[in-house]
Amino acid sequence: MALEAGLLEILACPACHAPLKEADAELLCTGESCGLAYPVKDGIPVLLVDEARRSA
Repeated sequence: MALEAGLLEILACPACHAPLKEADAELLCTGESCGLAYPVKDGIPVLLVDEARRSA
């Protein structure tokens, strides 16, 4: 999965506003206390806290 150039730079975690990083088919929050993983479906990030999972 490769997001459009520059898109990852402007996206932030909706829960804590920390930057996100790509990992497989999801975006991981880089915030130390948050740790949410947001799915990417058909190339579109789903940035809904209700759809996120806790990353390990």
